[in-house]
Amino acid sequence: MAFSLFGKRVSDSETSEVGTDLQPRGLFDRMRQAVARTRDSFSESIGSVLALTREVDETSLAKLESVLLAADIGSSTARTIIENLRQRGLHQGIESGEQLKDLLKLELKSVLDAVANEDAAPVASPEVIMMVGVNGTGKTTSAGKLASFYVAQGRSVLLCAADTFRAAAIEQLEVWAARCDVPMIKTKTGGDPSAALYDACMAARARGTDVLIVDTAGRLHTKTDLMKELDKMRRTAERLVSGAPHQTLLVMDATTGQNGLQQARLFTEAARVTGIVLTKLDGTAKGGIVLAIATELGLPVKFVGVGEKMEDILPFDSAAFVDSMVK
Repeated sequence: MAFSLFGKRVSDSETSEVGTDLQPRGLFDRMRQAVARTRDSFSESIGSVLALTREVDETSLAKLESVLLAADIGSSTARTIIENLRQRGLHQGIESGEQLKDLLKLELKSVLDAVANEDAAPVASPEVIMMVGVNGTGKTTSAGKLASFYVAQGRSVLLCAADTFRAAAIEQLEVWAARCDVPMIKTKTGGDPSAALYDACMAARARGTDVLIVDTAGRLHTKTDLMKELDKMRRTAERLVSGAPHQTLLVMDATTGQNGLQQARLFTEAARVTGIVLTKLDGTAKGGIVLAIATELGLPVKFVGVGEKMEDILPFDSAAFVDSMVK
């Protein structure tokens, strides 16, 4: 089996802050814990296929494809992976189940790396991050956790409560602001979200704030109204802050699997989404949705939610994810 990141000991001198190239070993351990349900079902199924594989043939590849589909990787992604493994087998030979597993890990990682991108660096502060997605995915909670994440990096943060249409959304974000000890800009329930964003952008500029995180509405009277409102907010941010929004993060619930992809497509088209925050990854046995997002939406997963605590949000790492998922 290929060398696992999780077997490597990292000394204190080798660790540094989360988000840099040298990440704490704890981050990899937490990713491994987050995908435990997926790994248990996925690896057990793969193991049953590979244990009987003495040479790679169409039967073993068909069984492996079924395992991929069961993990919610998606039919088009599964077919691509299997075809690539088939071609590798023809050209370089795969003589055992262990070799097939190593090559599978390489294929899974290549799918994720193909859509990886660098966040746009703001010319000047603040960096504006818009959080979008349907209600119930954990959007407001993710905004609060991201605030905590950036504060831990030593960056100043301002929260903007622009989800003015959902009952208690403003109050919920206020709780997170208090927990993170960061300021928040708000308006009254039912108020104009773009007006709240305008005030937040002006305040962030005046204060020299590093990061402005904007919680947006997840539902209006119609989907068309929602998308128009998000576009209006995007244009407001763009007018007030150069290059804004620098990130537009779509919050998706991992437990909804393939059902959440159609909703995601609507947002990616209207809101110019740059990345995904995948919540409740620890609550599903079908973590392969990460790969379906990459191929079907063409977007990278930027962060994953792995629990209810303030620190339970992790920057996504393809190598850590694949090594966690396939043992």
